Amino acid sequence: MVPGATPAAQAGPEHVTEPTAYDAILLAGFGGPEGQDDVIPFLRNVTRGRGIPDERLEEVAHHYRHFGGVSPINEQNRRLKAALEAELARRGVDLPVIWGNRNWDPYLNDAVAEAEARGFTKLIAIATSAYSSFSSCRQYREDFADALADTGLGEGPDAIQIDKVRQFFDHPGFVTPFIEGVRDGIAQLVGEHPGLDGATEIEVLFATHSIPTADAAKSGPAERGFGEGGAYAAQHRAVAEVVMREAGAAEVPWQLVYQSRSGPPTQPWLEPDVNDAIAELPAAGRKAVVIVPLGFVSDHMEVMWDLDEEAMETAQEHGLAAVRVPTPGTHPAYVAGLVDLVLERVHGTPVAERPAMTALGPWYDVCRPGCCENARLGFKPALAGIAP
Repeated sequence: MVPGATPAAQAGPEHVTEPTAYDAILLAGFGGPEGQDDVIPFLRNVTRGRGIPDERLEEVAHHYRHFGGVSPINEQNRRLKAALEAELARRGVDLPVIWGNRNWDPYLNDAVAEAEARGFTKLIAIATSAYSSFSSCRQYREDFADALADTGLGEGPDAIQIDKVRQFFDHPGFVTPFIEGVRDGIAQLVGEHPGLDGATEIEVLFATHSIPTADAAKSGPAERGFGEGGAYAAQHRAVAEVVMREAGAAEVPWQLVYQSRSGPPTQPWLEPDVNDAIAELPAAGRKAVVIVPLGFVSDHMEVMWDLDEEAMETAQEHGLAAVRVPTPGTHPAYVAGLVDLVLERVHGTPVAERPAMTALGPWYDVCRPGCCENARLGFKPALAGIAP
């Protein structure tokens, strides 16, 4: 049985095709500091259990301090919440949206407490992360389990149940903004630099957050046999191929690159780093680069610092024209797509009727046994999936 799930999901089907009457949507975010005094406490939350001293946290803190100690992610989630509420109202769907974060106020504990106070017991969660890995999927599911345990709201006749929409990496709502961004980015570079040959002198770099290779290898169900990089890398590559094709840029060179590495030098992480990739482009005859933050749903700190600051600086140092395309943010297609994902579960939409732009999807409603294990700590209790 799937712990903490609604009756339709408790038996653990890959895709739930039984309609479910949810009471509310749980919008689950990462969280971020909203002032200089918040930065170190926030980073302690992010790295809890790893024993990282404050002096090392300060090495990352300067990214936030550069922007006044304020991460944009909380304001972005406020806007996303408002956009979801507007789209739900437009469609006549009576589902309140409750927002909770993993690492900063409002916390997920606060969100489930709010749900209980408002009489909501069946929640459908949207995690603000599209791909499969420990940090982008299972950790949210563990956070849901922790929140119910911490608040005591996971037991008893009025226990709160939490399901989760499928990972939406290849849903049209998520992919469409990137298609538009790549098309517009290439056109911008060609327009600003007459004579630039898109087929030989522009390269598109699809950037996503790097993760330890051991975690990447455990992403997705083991029986799918995704190979090196696991489902995490496979999903990004598949989406990038779709974006290039649908943007009418199939002949333009591209590659998948990684950013925001934070582990010790001795620990292997996914590569190549975006800055290393940019540095090699002139030798390949490139004169311009389109940077696509494919792994991110909004312009939070990793996008603003690692791409807008560091990657753009690297491109300038190597004489490359560069443009960074937008993240989905509150793009109408993205917001509508998230509502579509909720309504899949409300209506019990058959798998054949669920949109997916790659052969890897539509992804699972209920995560499979052993999916996305934390390579360092192993399995902890998690909702919205079959144990372990």
